[in-house]
Amino acid sequence: ETGGLRWLVQAQAEDGGYGAGSHSRQDIRDPHAVSTDPATTAMVAMSLMRLGNLPDSGTYGHQLGRATEYLLVHVEKAPKDAINITDLQGTQIQVKLGANIDVALTAQYLSNLAAKLESGTSFHLRVMRALNTCVGMIQRGQNSDGSQRGDGWAGVLQSSFAANALESAKAQGAQVASTSLELARDFQKANFDVSSGSAVTERAAGITLYAVSSSTRSSAKQAREAKERVKQAKREGRLQDDDEMSVKALEEAGYSRSEAEKLNTAVQVYDAAKVQSQDANVVTGFGNNGGEEFLSFLQTGESLVIGKDDGWRSWYQQTSGRLVDIQNPDGSWNGHHCITSPVFCTATALLILSINNDIEHLLAQGAVEYDAK
Repeated sequence: ETGGLRWLVQAQAEDGGYGAGSHSRQDIRDPHAVSTDPATTAMVAMSLMRLGNLPDSGTYGHQLGRATEYLLVHVEKAPKDAINITDLQGTQIQVKLGANIDVALTAQYLSNLAAKLESGTSFHLRVMRALNTCVGMIQRGQNSDGSQRGDGWAGVLQSSFAANALESAKAQGAQVASTSLELARDFQKANFDVSSGSAVTERAAGITLYAVSSSTRSSAKQAREAKERVKQAKREGRLQDDDEMSVKALEEAGYSRSEAEKLNTAVQVYDAAKVQSQDANVVTGFGNNGGEEFLSFLQTGESLVIGKDDGWRSWYQQTSGRLVDIQNPDGSWNGHHCITSPVFCTATALLILSINNDIEHLLAQGAVEYDAK
């Protein structure tokens, strides 16, 4: 981690941002020879924060503060009816993930940051205003099927990160419409066919890993809620100890029929997709890794933690070993296809390697809205 962090800090541009470069010039790997963009800056900011920094504290607090200011200014200057926070087009991240990925990743960072700030301070209020602006953009950019407008090559990942951002923002008290969040979750769950045990890869560039990691992530919180509620119902005697998860069991636990059906589907999707997302054949994919693979690994790991799944430890051991094996001598990582940017890939790799620093935050994000005694 140390070498990667040092490399990443040195990649910061004069304006406080970080860049992945354009899709048309993927041969340019020098982080100082490309334009900065919010999506890449948000990924770096999330990694710096997960590694123990805040905008006003930590070894690299100064760098994180500059990156945060860069993102806040982009949000604050965006037109009121916009669906993204930048007019920059054609970045590696946008072309591969989606044209509006910048606002989704920025919203995720602002949610993570808000969780660590003292409530009611002027800075916290500024962050929350920006977060609410991002939420509005994500919701305006949502298609009727729950996906996000402006699909990239692997558009399912843009939609997945938008759904994650809405979920995280809601946990911080942002103005998230329940209908938008439900629609976003339903779209992701629909990318996995439980009956056949296969992923729907039409909007995942035909790549199973992208689809199943997105489905796992979007269903993790609801699957955990269903499992914990059934456990509670068994303790209270409303269910027998040997009763299995089902729509009927969830109804007995206190849900309406429609709620029980949604939660039961989430459990089925989560339990099946998490296995596929860690399958060796699925993980190897192209035989090498692009930035999309790094993102998929990250989604799988965070899903397991949010879902309170003990399997995250074996996932971490396998994935961290894989990342260490492909780290560059200078401490960075880069993709070998699609998203090749060393800045974006290094930030994502560091987020994966330091996930143990955020266990409490991720567990809290997945906590159900009742006291599971």
